[in-house]
Amino acid sequence: MPTHEFAARFGVKGDTVRRNLCVKGHFLGLKPLKLGNGRLLWPATTPEDLAIDRKVA
Repeated sequence: MPTHEFAARFGVKGDTVRRNLCVKGHFLGLKPLKLGNGRLLWPATTPEDLAIDRKVA
């Protein structure tokens, strides 16, 4: 999914997601697929999915 849709799922701005990717190399442990046209394709995950994964680990 595009950055703006991914950011909306997490309740942040797209700039926040892009900055975290630039500074930390990820956003909440998630990394996008970089497309040839320079766009980022983020996984279709939700905050709830991350919470479940962290409880299991």
